[in-house]
Amino acid sequence: MNSVILIPARYQSSRYPGKPLVPLKGAGGMAKPLIQRSVEAARRVSGVSGVFVVTDDHRIAEACGPAKVGVIMTSPECRNGTERCAEAVASLHEPDLVINFQGDALLTPAGFVEALIARMDQDSDALVATPAIRLTSDEVRSLQAEEAAGRVGGTSVVSTNDGHALYFSKRLIPHLPAGALNGETSPVRLHVGVYAYRPRALELYASMPPTKLETLEVLEQLRFLAAGVPVAVVDVATPPFALRELNNPEDVGPIEQALREAGLE
Repeated sequence: MNSVILIPARYQSSRYPGKPLVPLKGAGGMAKPLIQRSVEAARRVSGVSGVFVVTDDHRIAEACGPAKVGVIMTSPECRNGTERCAEAVASLHEPDLVINFQGDALLTPAGFVEALIARMDQDSDALVATPAIRLTSDEVRSLQAEEAAGRVGGTSVVSTNDGHALYFSKRLIPHLPAGALNGETSPVRLHVGVYAYRPRALELYASMPPTKLETLEVLEQLRFLAAGVPVAVVDVATPPFALRELNNPEDVGPIEQALREAGLE
């Protein structure tokens, strides 16, 4: 399949304005802006024909210069990354598959995206796919502490027996009764913010208005579920380093530590 990676990036993030330009130090101590590190992560994925940054902000486009990556400018009216990808498809040469590689998910392993491509290649009926990892009980306790402090620590997902999402939430789901975290592995699956879409799915998405749940959770993928569009959830192996997104200023330190642990310059 002709698969293309798009990296949506906007300057006016509600939780962390300007975060695509935030400098992050890697294993060698060199600081690079988040958007450049996200481009480098996307380029580690095999089997794709191109990588593009999709934005409406010239400051972000200018910051992409050192990465020598193509930039597609989109409307500032796009409400989220999926809408931005839907608009950008018109600038591409008839891709079979569009990968939404979140601009704040610089630690996403290449294998996660490759697993999505494989799933979509095997299942011609699938319109959307996204990965998830099983969390350890200690990781869940850390996310519970984030919630208690009023911070967003991640997105969790629950799914059907055949691997389609039932719901995504910024809260930890499912409910964890007493004893649920006694074992090393927890019942919680962390949703990883990367998606594979067929162009038809993006057309459908752009034609649908935002839903109340999508607005409350600030989770764009809930628009698909509200409309009855199945979202395939692909289970992937937990990487040997902490998988953090840049959602809050407090995430900078842990992400830089993860970059060191991953050996990423």
